[in-house]
Amino acid sequence: MSAKRPIPFYYWPLWWLVLLVADVIFYVLLTPIWIGLRSLAWVAEFRARRRN
Repeated sequence: MSAKRPIPFYYWPLWWLVLLVADVIFYVLLTPIWIGLRSLAWVAEFRARRRN
């Protein structure tokens, strides 16, 4: 088995940039959408139970 090559320096800033973009997409964009959809579902379920 041969030794692995060292990771080039320019991969590290690229990795952190991709990680930062993924965090922003998930926490800033997708989480509020998910919370909004869950609250709409909760309101719809509450209204459906109240009708019966």
